[in-house]
Amino acid sequence: MSDRMRMMVVMCAVALLAGCAGGLGGGTYERAEARRAMTVDYGTVESVRQVQLEGTKTPVGTIAGAAVGGVAGSTIGGGSGRTIATVLGAVAGGVAGSAVEESATRKRGVEVTVKLDNGQLLAVVQEDEGEGFSPGERVRVVRDGRTTRVSR
Repeated sequence: MSDRMRMMVVMCAVALLAGCAGGLGGGTYERAEARRAMTVDYGTVESVRQVQLEGTKTPVGTIAGAAVGGVAGSTIGGGSGRTIATVLGAVAGGVAGSAVEESATRKRGVEVTVKLDNGQLLAVVQEDEGEGFSPGERVRVVRDGRTTRVSR
């Protein structure tokens, strides 16, 4: 495989990993949520706690890492040694690619516990988009049966 081809494989892998991130905050909506009726409740923030949202674990990181590792391994040795290095490089690259994807897409989150005006206590975990919720603050809770978010 030529150096130019190797560089293209690496660039594609990086581009695939960069495209995996998505928003999980109170102000981020999926495209499918547009024009869908949602229930709005109001309440008071009881508590706020910082949490960690794990990163994505899709096959993209593994595949991209395996491609890069296989290409790197193919540059080592010759004959059957090169084949073994290619396979080992692909396996190690796949494991590393998966770990890199999970780490790169990990987000800071916030758990907001809200006492709704109807007395119900609700805890919502979402990406920390810098809203800075505080206990005692009035907020709105928007939900559709599948997704719940807290906003001002």
